[in-house]
Amino acid sequence: MLHRYILHNNRVCPASDTVLSPGQVGLLSGWGVFSTLRVAEGVLFEWDRHWSRIKRDAAALHVPIPADSEAVRRQLLDLIEANGAVNSTLRVVIVRNGGGMWAGPSNGRESDLIALTADSKEWGTGVKLAYQAQGRHAACNFAGAKILSWAMNLTWLETAQRRGFDEVILLNERGEVAECTSANLFVANGSQVWTPPLSSGCLPGITRELLLGSVRAEGIEIGEKPLLPAELEAADEVFITSTTRDLLPVLEIEGRKAGGGKDARLALQKAFSAHVNEYVAAHKEATMRR
Repeated sequence: MLHRYILHNNRVCPASDTVLSPGQVGLLSGWGVFSTLRVAEGVLFEWDRHWSRIKRDAAALHVPIPADSEAVRRQLLDLIEANGAVNSTLRVVIVRNGGGMWAGPSNGRESDLIALTADSKEWGTGVKLAYQAQGRHAACNFAGAKILSWAMNLTWLETAQRRGFDEVILLNERGEVAECTSANLFVANGSQVWTPPLSSGCLPGITRELLLGSVRAEGIEIGEKPLLPAELEAADEVFITSTTRDLLPVLEIEGRKAGGGKDARLALQKAFSAHVNEYVAAHKEATMRR
């Protein structure tokens, strides 16, 4: 459930305020970018990585964004304080205001920045996944960009949930595994862990990025390679990752039990949790001093 206050540009205001316009072309066309962040003890976890991805996606979509990321960070902290949301999930959205025949009168801004917080979701002990053919077009220029045009993902997810599944494995035009609608996918065989490369059409998730880079577990090798559905179904372990899920095991794929192993995921989860704790401890004092 959305919390009481939102951030609209430079102002924290009640979510019930009328602050948006039907002439904002970004709202009508899904022309904008967003990111979802973990708030832990009042700290915006891996803020710099999230902002870097926003910048990259915004450049690809021609969406103007604020130049001062530190000013945005401070405004987001004001929102967290107003909502008492020191442990929560935060979404920051940047909506383009101009362009095309349906643009409304200018409000003086090239884009609007909107941020919202909500209680973090409880995801349970694991997920059941379905397949969606042609869910990603890996050759598209915008494959991997986190943009507001999200209706297809939501529709695929809703369809799968009506069938009793929790999430959807999106396949690309080559039949390879790309990602889920809002999570990256990993498989493990023994001590070797693999995730699809960006060339498969997946979004460069922040948790994925950390596992491939700075977060390491002793004895676990992790890398990228194209994956086919048969490789998921034959793996010792399958798990998904996202900002709000950490490393969540896959229990079933299209009604078939997924690999029952857990050693690699548990080792990586332990290392990831340690990284989160270290990051929060290192940034908490600076957050309190703002």
